[in-house]
Amino acid sequence: MPTIDISLGLWQDRPPQEVTATARLADRLGFGRVWVGEMATYDAFALATSVGTGFEHSELVVGPLAVTVRDPAMIAIGAASVSDLTGRDVSIALGTSSTVVVEKWHGRSRSGAARALAESARGVRALMNGERGEVAGTVMRTSGYRLRLQPPGGRLIVAAFGDKALRAAVELGDELVLNLVSAEQAGRLITRCKEIAAETETVMPQVSVWAPAAVATEGPTQMSIDQLRRGLVPYLAAPGYSDMFVRAGFADVIEAARAGAAPRELLSQVSDAMVATVGIVGTPADARAQLEAYRAAGVDTVVAVPSSTDSDPAGQETMELLAEMA
Repeated sequence: MPTIDISLGLWQDRPPQEVTATARLADRLGFGRVWVGEMATYDAFALATSVGTGFEHSELVVGPLAVTVRDPAMIAIGAASVSDLTGRDVSIALGTSSTVVVEKWHGRSRSGAARALAESARGVRALMNGERGEVAGTVMRTSGYRLRLQPPGGRLIVAAFGDKALRAAVELGDELVLNLVSAEQAGRLITRCKEIAAETETVMPQVSVWAPAAVATEGPTQMSIDQLRRGLVPYLAAPGYSDMFVRAGFADVIEAARAGAAPRELLSQVSDAMVATVGIVGTPADARAQLEAYRAAGVDTVVAVPSSTDSDPAGQETMELLAEMA
């Protein structure tokens, strides 16, 4: 079985503060790491500090943070601050985020995002090692700063999917994280990463996969599955993801997405089976089989994103059942 971490869902249809209950429960259940991302509500570093202060077991992972929004010094200072204030080791996950977040919300350019990912990883790596950040890149630059707080003690994690990002993850990261991929697709990407590692004579990083999760003794409610279904819609026409779903047998849905169908129409075509292709969904037996499939594909850690609904507030049942498998 792979290791199981928990990522806070930040579900837009739930009360924002519910994530603090999810985080506390994940720590109490003994999960090794709790991932704190950033969407439309809390600043990731603020939320990580708030929940991490009361942790007894879990380490923290902050991110993925958009590298064209936050520079390496900002990221390293944030991680060191959280670590110092909570007394927990803090890992940092870097990613490129979406055009909506980077360009519309923050007014930054996402041009050269893959290059920015590699350049940012170099700078953050140096700073997390207690060194001066010295990067004179074409997109990202930092010079002269060294952390005055103790380094945060965690890993540098790189979120990747495309080939350039995979290369950055292999060459510069301690860990690669893949978002919303089937076990089959995870295997494909891991094979490619091993090729890159061999070409560059680099040690292959650990591999994690984010997976939405809804697990219940008698199977999750439709309410929980529908929450996960909504999360798939933005990925249906995305390069790489669409091909993955076609191979998994969902060509009709992808054809509609590529033709520009409205999100509501696409949502009606996303089946429960489609969710299960990229998630940990069903009874405990179903979940165990899905976890074992990821392990067979070469995945070291599954980062479960528990559904939170009125039928399973804060993802409690899902996490309790996953904790029994961890």
